[in-house]
Amino acid sequence: MCLRAVWLWLALSNVLLLSVSCRASIAYPCPDICSCSAQYFQCNRDTQLASRATAKPVKPLTLTHLPLKIIPTFAFRDLVNITIIFVRNINSLEFIEAGAFTDLPQLDYLSITNTGLTHFPDFTTVSSLAPRFILDMAENIWIHTIPANSFQGISKEYVDMNLVRNGFKEIEAHAFNGTNLNSLILRDNKFLTRIDDEALTGASGPTTLDVSSTSLMALPHKGLRQVRELRATSVYALKTLPPLDGLSEVLETAELTYPSHCCAFHTWRRKHRESLLKNFTMLCDLFKPDIEPTADGFSSINNINFQYPELGCPDSPYIKCTPESDAFNPCEDLLSFSFLRCMSWIITIFAVAGNLTVLLILLVSHHKLTISRFLMCNLAFADLCMGLYLMLIAFMDIHSRHEYYNHANDWQTGPGCGIAGFLTVFASELSVYTLTVISLERWHTITNAMHVNKRFKMHHVTAMMGVGWAFSLLVALLPLVGISSYSKVSICLPMDIDTLGSQIYVVAMLITNVVAFIIVCYCYICIYIRVHNPEHSTRNGDTKIAKRMAVLIFTDFICMAPISFFAISAALKMPLITVSHSKILLVFFYPINSLCNPFLYTIFTRAFRKDVCLLLGRCGCCPAKADYYRSQTIPSHLSNAQKTTGGKFHTLSFYAYRLKMKGSFLNKGAACIKT
Repeated sequence: MCLRAVWLWLALSNVLLLSVSCRASIAYPCPDICSCSAQYFQCNRDTQLASRATAKPVKPLTLTHLPLKIIPTFAFRDLVNITIIFVRNINSLEFIEAGAFTDLPQLDYLSITNTGLTHFPDFTTVSSLAPRFILDMAENIWIHTIPANSFQGISKEYVDMNLVRNGFKEIEAHAFNGTNLNSLILRDNKFLTRIDDEALTGASGPTTLDVSSTSLMALPHKGLRQVRELRATSVYALKTLPPLDGLSEVLETAELTYPSHCCAFHTWRRKHRESLLKNFTMLCDLFKPDIEPTADGFSSINNINFQYPELGCPDSPYIKCTPESDAFNPCEDLLSFSFLRCMSWIITIFAVAGNLTVLLILLVSHHKLTISRFLMCNLAFADLCMGLYLMLIAFMDIHSRHEYYNHANDWQTGPGCGIAGFLTVFASELSVYTLTVISLERWHTITNAMHVNKRFKMHHVTAMMGVGWAFSLLVALLPLVGISSYSKVSICLPMDIDTLGSQIYVVAMLITNVVAFIIVCYCYICIYIRVHNPEHSTRNGDTKIAKRMAVLIFTDFICMAPISFFAISAALKMPLITVSHSKILLVFFYPINSLCNPFLYTIFTRAFRKDVCLLLGRCGCCPAKADYYRSQTIPSHLSNAQKTTGGKFHTLSFYAYRLKMKGSFLNKGAACIKT
C-alpha cells in the first residue's frame, strides 16, 4: 500500500509539473524572432534571420510576462525592421544592461511598463533615425533616479518622452543632454521632489513640459526658454516659480496649481508691455492709439505687426494661465498701495509703543492694582496684539514686495498667516469686550455712587474679564479648526463664507461687535446725562466732558462701523467693496481703537502722568515733579472712603467722599469722565 501511494504521489507530481510547464509556456510566450529561456533572452538580427517568421511582415515586438531578471547587452541589436518594442508586465526584470538597445534605426516607439527595474535603462546606443521617437516609461516604481546623459544617442530627431507613474525621486544634472525634446511628460511621479537646475542643459527643448501630480518643490531655473505649454497642476509643494525671464519668452499656455502663480505671468506681461512702450519709436506710436490689452488679454500691438511688419514693433506676449485669481486674491502685493505701507508702519509703531508703555507703567507702578488699572492692562494687552498683527503684515509686505505671487501660498497656508489671523481676531474681540466692560463699570459706578455696597468688586470684574478672554480665544481659534479660514485672503482675516457654518460665524461676530458698540454708546450717553446739571456744573466742565465722550464714541464708531457694514454685506454674499479697497479700511479704520485707546484711556490722563513722574522719580529723574505728586496725598480722614470705593479711576473715591460730605455728586461724575 505504501509503495502504491508513493507511485501515485509521483504520478500526481509529474502531472502538476507538466501542467505548470504548459501554463508557463502559455503565460510566457517568446516572440517568433527571438530566442528565450527561463534565464536567457536574445532578440537580434541573427535570431530574426534564423526565425521562420522573417518572411512575414514584422509586427511590433512585444515582451510580456517573461521570467527574466536581466536583459543582456546586445539583446536588441540590428533589428532594422522593428519600429515598435513593448517590454511590459515583467515584474521579475531588475536590470537592463548597457547596450541592450543597439542600432535600431527604424525604431520610433519604445515602451517599458510595469517592470521591477531598479536602475534606469541605457538608451544611448539606440541611434534611431525615425523623424519622431516616442519613449514611454510607466509604472517602474523601483527606479528612483534619472542619471546624467541617460538619453544621449537615443535619436538625432525629435523625442517625446512619457515618463509617468514611476518611482523617480530625482533627475540629475545633464540628464537630457544631447536630445531634441519635443515633449517631456513627468506626470504622476508622486515621489519626484527635485529636478536639477542643469537637468535640461545640453538639450534642445522641450516645448511641452508636464510635471502635474508630483512632489516638486521647484522647477529648474535653466532650460525652459523653449517651453510653450507648461502643466503643473496638483503640485502642492511647488510654491515658487523660477525667474520668469527664462520661462516666459515663448510660453503660451500654463496650467498651474495656485492662482497666485498666474499673477506672476500677468505681472511679467505688464512690465514687458511697459518696457515695449518705452522703446517704441514715434512711428510705432502713431499706429497704436490703444495699447492696453482687451478683455481676452490680447493687445492691439499684435494687429499693428500684422498690418505694418516693416515697423519691427515687437509683440506683446499673451499667456493663457489657469487657475485665474479670484476676487479674494487679486494680482497685487500684500499692501498694494504705497501710502498703505507708510500708514501701516506709522500705526504699528504708535500702537505697539503706546500699549507697551501703558503696560509697563501700570504693572511697574507702586500703586495697588485697582479695577481701573486691571481693565486698562487688559485693554492695552489686546491693543498690543493688534499692533503685532499689523507688524507681521508690514514685515511680510516688505519681504514679498513685487514677488508676492511666490510667497502667497506659503504665507496664506502656513503658520504665519494663522498666527496673524489669530492675533487680530483675538485682539479685536478682547479690545471690544474690554471697552464694553469699562463703559459698563463707569456707568454703574456713577449710577451707584451713593450706594457703596452696589459697586463692582475686583472679583466681579475679574470674572467678567475671564469670560471675555474665553470668548475671544474661542472666536479666534474657530477659523483654525475649520469654521471659516484665515487663509482666504492675504491679510489673514476670516473672510471665508463658503459654508453655512462659516457664514454664521462671520455674521455673528460682526453683529456682536455692533451690539457692543451700541452698549458703549448707551453707557456714555447715560453718564453724560447723569453728570450734566446746569445748576451745579460749569459750562466749561460740561463742554470738556462732552468732548471727551464724543472722542471716545467717535473712535469706536469709525473703527467698527465701516468694517461691520461692508463685512456684513460681504458675508451675506452681496459685496459692496473689493478686497483691494477693503485693505484701505483695514489699515486706516480697523486698528484705530488700538492706536487711540492707550492715549485716550490712559496716557492723556492725570493719573497716568502722576504714575510716570513717580516712576521716573524712583529712577532719579524729575525729582521736583515726583516730590510734588508725593505731596498730593489724600488726607487721612478720607482713607476710609478711598477703601470703600476701591480707588476707582484714581480720583473717584475722593469725589465720592466729597459728594457724601457736600452733596456735590456732579463734581465727582465730571472728574470720573475726565480721568
